[in-house]
Amino acid sequence: MAVTLAELAVKFGCDLRGDPQRVVSRVATLEAATADCLCFLSNPKLIAQLRSTRAGAVVLAQPALEHCPVDALIAINPHAAFARMAQLLHRVPDPKPGIHPTAQIAASATVDPSAAIAAQVVIGEACRIGANCAIDPGVVLGSGVTLGEGCRIHARAVLYDGVTAGARCIVHSGAVIGADGFGYAADNGQWIKVPQIGSVVIGDDVEIGANTTIDRGALGDTVIETGVKLDNLIQIGHNVHIGAHTAMAACVGVSGSVRIGERCQIGGAVGIAGHLQICDDVIVTGLSLVSHSISQAGVYSSGIPVEPVRDWRRTVGRLKRIEHLADRVTRLERAGGGTDTTDPAGT
Repeated sequence: MAVTLAELAVKFGCDLRGDPQRVVSRVATLEAATADCLCFLSNPKLIAQLRSTRAGAVVLAQPALEHCPVDALIAINPHAAFARMAQLLHRVPDPKPGIHPTAQIAASATVDPSAAIAAQVVIGEACRIGANCAIDPGVVLGSGVTLGEGCRIHARAVLYDGVTAGARCIVHSGAVIGADGFGYAADNGQWIKVPQIGSVVIGDDVEIGANTTIDRGALGDTVIETGVKLDNLIQIGHNVHIGAHTAMAACVGVSGSVRIGERCQIGGAVGIAGHLQICDDVIVTGLSLVSHSISQAGVYSSGIPVEPVRDWRRTVGRLKRIEHLADRVTRLERAGGGTDTTDPAGT
């Protein structure tokens, strides 16, 4: 889609420096852009790329304007403004309504006439498919699944019985929502399966990445609130509750019965132990292990950054000697008449 800078400035509330009649039709990086492209700058480290860009226009904040050699749209939050403009320039075509002849739809299911149902889709008993939904090839919806208006379910995703999703949700290929949670009772060395009779309730505007899995609740429901964004390859255990507008990067693992607050940001490959509570506005950096509840907003880390193997081995060797060294310090303090024998590490 082609649009003038004047139209973008008015629609998205930006100040414009440059030619209001300049037309852009696509987005690109600062390095690769040509005269028909729109770019953005939010990272000051890319100022050098901004100075040499050949883009038609750049979305940026006021302080970066002096470095911009081309037309500019000035925004308080350049990344967010650019994202909205990119949606306009690269609008996804609306699906063509209709049901492919190979789709299998239960007689008791309700499918809005504006929905698009592709080949080999299976829709179970008592399902309700809202207006303007698009269900891609090979999707399987169990009995009693409800999709709000404007949902997009990509190829070969599976929603088990009773899963409910709000409006405008996106579920990417291979995602499995509503499989049994990992619930077993131990009995004399054997495992007795606990029936997982809850379901999964998903709010509006949720996006679930490829091959991500969300387990159904054991008794109550697993809940994913409005605006949550889940990356690929995430595991959400049974009875987890994720607050509105929380975002998680790839390979996060959330154990059962965890409650995560609103607007949290969970970095890649974070592991969260079961039955914990994380308050609103918490950021957990990648590769961290969350082993206790977090009750105060802030940034939390526990991963050890990569370093040369010789340094890492030396660090590990010292860690293994900590208890011995602590004992030596305690003995020396007692011998010297010291009174503070508290172990600062809590061991």
